[in-house]
Amino acid sequence: MTDPIPVANAAIFYQPEGYDTGRQKLMGRHAAGEGFLKGFLRHSGVDTLYCYAATKEFAGHFQRLVGGFGNKRPIRWLDERDAAGPKAPGTLYLPDPSLVAAAWRRRAVGQRLYSITGITHTTASAGAMDWISGLLTAPVQNWDALICTSSVVRETIELVLDRQQEYLGQRIGAARFTRPQLPVIPLGVDTENFAPDAAKRGAARAALGLGPDDVAVLFVGRLSFHAKAHPLPMYMGLERAAQALAKTSGRKIHLIQAGWFANDFIENAFKSGAAQFCPSVTAHFLDGRKPDMRNYAWGAADLFTSLSDNFQETFGLTPIEAMAAGLPGVVSDWNGYKDTVRDGIDGLRVPTLMPRGGLGADLADRHAAGIDTYDLYCGFSSQFVAIDPNAAARAYLKLIEDADLRRRMGEAARARAVEAFDWSVVVKRYQALWQELGEMRKAGAEIAPRQAGEPANPARLDPFISFESYPSDILSEQHIVAASPGADGAKLQALVQSPLISFVKPVAPEPDDCARILSDLQRRGPMSVSDLLADTADSRRNRIERGLVWLAKLGLVQIRSPRA
Repeated sequence: MTDPIPVANAAIFYQPEGYDTGRQKLMGRHAAGEGFLKGFLRHSGVDTLYCYAATKEFAGHFQRLVGGFGNKRPIRWLDERDAAGPKAPGTLYLPDPSLVAAAWRRRAVGQRLYSITGITHTTASAGAMDWISGLLTAPVQNWDALICTSSVVRETIELVLDRQQEYLGQRIGAARFTRPQLPVIPLGVDTENFAPDAAKRGAARAALGLGPDDVAVLFVGRLSFHAKAHPLPMYMGLERAAQALAKTSGRKIHLIQAGWFANDFIENAFKSGAAQFCPSVTAHFLDGRKPDMRNYAWGAADLFTSLSDNFQETFGLTPIEAMAAGLPGVVSDWNGYKDTVRDGIDGLRVPTLMPRGGLGADLADRHAAGIDTYDLYCGFSSQFVAIDPNAAARAYLKLIEDADLRRRMGEAARARAVEAFDWSVVVKRYQALWQELGEMRKAGAEIAPRQAGEPANPARLDPFISFESYPSDILSEQHIVAASPGADGAKLQALVQSPLISFVKPVAPEPDDCARILSDLQRRGPMSVSDLLADTADSRRNRIERGLVWLAKLGLVQIRSPRA
């Protein structure tokens, strides 16, 4: 009988900001990060959680966070200062596309130690584009992966890499390139949390003042006309639908916008825009950061809408939340929505239009030059993406007038969400990827293996190599070290209380090692560096050798050249 194959695991790179949904400036990546943690805890089947974090405080935050999600299994903190840390589980999971920096760090300790996986969120920002284009020159291996949340995101990344590859070929004659794997794995949702509840529906509709024949259209997400979805096509489409209804059934349309505003200017723009462009529609604005408000919104709605027109959007989490809630959707035929809402099955997709390539070079240049912020770049470029308000009106009207169609599409959407987007499915796809990358790591050829004595990253050299021409002398094993009169561990402790000195504690030698060295020098007299460190463990030797210069800086030892 063979032992069962252990389920694939990963060291989760953890900074509290990336997983925090209790913040004022809530972004989709925060919700995705928290959702991944909850889904991984519930469905991965691993026996240990690996937290790869920079400090014990961050690790403690991780422990409290997952404890709040019901975690009972042990947690192992892997210190981020140790680039080899993720070797234990065999994979490092990054909640963003920053493979480049992680790959350079790994090269210092061994490129076969573990695989690196990142995930796309927005790919429109300068930072994200730099991360993507930098994949071709960083020591990324084919056993690494950048998870694309949608097929269109993968197409964007491949296009950027193709263009960068062409440039490097022309510039330096490069002909050999290695890319990470680019699997398409969607974001996930906990579909149980969104299951329709008839009892709660009545209470939610009553709380919002909806009549039994009224139809509630729901938008959930950041309320930002420049960085999420411009509301004009939604407002105009709903207004035209409302006017058509007024001539027939007289049913009322309510638009629930459950989200959050970045500032008062944007809030005023949305509210005045709703009054101006859809006066026949009753507009409700709910704070979508509050769970009770979100519950009201999901419970009261008859259909969901999101007419995204922005390049910063890559997947769109709220459409699959709506699917899980059993709501048909009217969404734009845009980016990741193409992978989620099946037109005519789960909802209706409204066509989008933008200019041909070559007509936006000035927009890219303005952003690259710093003339426009990222927000302005997104806002300006999205103004040239059109969503036909007449097509939106027809889609809204079709679902508003046909309750049976809403029911059928809502049921299909719910089934699709459970089948394809529940975290129980998505987590298994992550783990299958990690398992596959591990097999590739065992058998694949290593690209640009690090040679002995070669720097891990030529652009991040050891400062004592980069600037070796600066000093008068460089410490060697033959230098002679002598203790200054009265120098001991107590005097060192007194010195490091000063803010002029205390800041160096994270990289200084351990106080016990310093005290031992000072004691040895006082007892035995001046010694060569080689003799002084003869009995020091290899794991501590480099730090202590470097620390001798620091002790000289503090006046606790005197060091003279063997040539003196």
